[in-house]
Amino acid sequence: MRVNLLSTPENPPPEGAPSRSAVMRLVAWWFAVALWKRVLGGFVLGLAVGVFAPNAAAWLEPLGDLFIRGIKLLIVPLVLATLVSGVISLGDIRRMGSLGGWTILVYLCTTLVALLIGVVFGRVFSPGAGLALPADAEAAPPPRDISLVDRFVEMIPTNPFAAMTEGDMLQVIVFALLLGAGILMAAAKGESLARGFASFAEVMLQVTRLVMELAPFGVAALIAVAVAEHGPATIGTLLKLVLVYYAACLAHVVLTYGVIIKALRLKLRRFYRGMIDAQAVAFSTTSSSATLPVTITCVQENLGVGRSTSSFVLPLGATMNMDGTGVYMGIVAAFAAQVAGIHLSAGDYVTLILTATLASIGAAGVPGGSLVMVSTVLLSVGLPLEVFVLLASVDRVIDMARTATNITGDAVAAVFVARRQGDLDEEVYNRLARA
Repeated sequence: MRVNLLSTPENPPPEGAPSRSAVMRLVAWWFAVALWKRVLGGFVLGLAVGVFAPNAAAWLEPLGDLFIRGIKLLIVPLVLATLVSGVISLGDIRRMGSLGGWTILVYLCTTLVALLIGVVFGRVFSPGAGLALPADAEAAPPPRDISLVDRFVEMIPTNPFAAMTEGDMLQVIVFALLLGAGILMAAAKGESLARGFASFAEVMLQVTRLVMELAPFGVAALIAVAVAEHGPATIGTLLKLVLVYYAACLAHVVLTYGVIIKALRLKLRRFYRGMIDAQAVAFSTTSSSATLPVTITCVQENLGVGRSTSSFVLPLGATMNMDGTGVYMGIVAAFAAQVAGIHLSAGDYVTLILTATLASIGAAGVPGGSLVMVSTVLLSVGLPLEVFVLLASVDRVIDMARTATNITGDAVAAVFVARRQGDLDEEVYNRLARA
């Protein structure tokens, strides 16, 4: 039945149709509910559809695709605008060096701790014990052989527009940093361009708010499709691996991040409440790059981190900071060794940790991007790539916690650096979270 929302006394709605005021109250109620609650509701709905009506998941798939496409259209322009604007807002190119140094140091240290936690959990709980590689398993193709020197050389784009078109975020970030530094060095001659990027960044944040209203519907569709494809039985065969990984991520989030926040003399509970919207979106979309718009909003509006810091630290973290991936690498190495019956020495674990820490710099912040890193790490210590066959069936479930951990680590780094730089508004940080 078609409802005329513009009904008047002369043109009343059909009998039995909801009144205009009822529809408006429903709309008002929907937008009054916090985003994370709506996203969580979408997750539960999608899970129910995937388990009890898997055939219906195919009908929801376009909603998930629409949401992901909407998010993807934001990533490059948002990162470019906010990062350039963030560098400009520093006001002094010398501060850019200090900000970047502290940011990279925090990211590398937390990734190293994450790897150690993953190794410990993998060794203690032995998630691969009792499993074996499938008889028809085929080895995954080795990754492109690239040295560490080449990795850093390729960070510099030969064509920044091609980097934006291809979505090479590390190259986009490098270009944005150079462009922002150039505008600062141009001083008065770069003021008009600086104002343009500031306006561009604000516009992109408003566009982000519009796109994020699709999140509850997109999340419901994405989860329904994922559960329908893999099935509870398939996920159940590797339940121990999933549980061990989730426990390790929780330990990292509570212990590692808790120590950092407490060391800054800030309220730990307030930090987690301020990040819950971004964590819910990250958990559902499994993409730290796609969650970046929400992470920026949460860090600025809920945690009081200044725009100059958040616009610099968070885009860099979406590409470089992979704490959840670090936990994953440690557990996967132990898992693969247990499945293949190979003993890893202390030296092997040292090699694994160093390789994974360096590889995390260029890891892709997209769903499934961590699987690219897996092959590099496994090959570094001589483990079989056939373990991909087992990991693929639960990668989506693992990717949820992995991405939520990644973006939480980005926020911790932003708060830490902002506190060091005097760019943290404690009044905003300490205010009561919305119900």
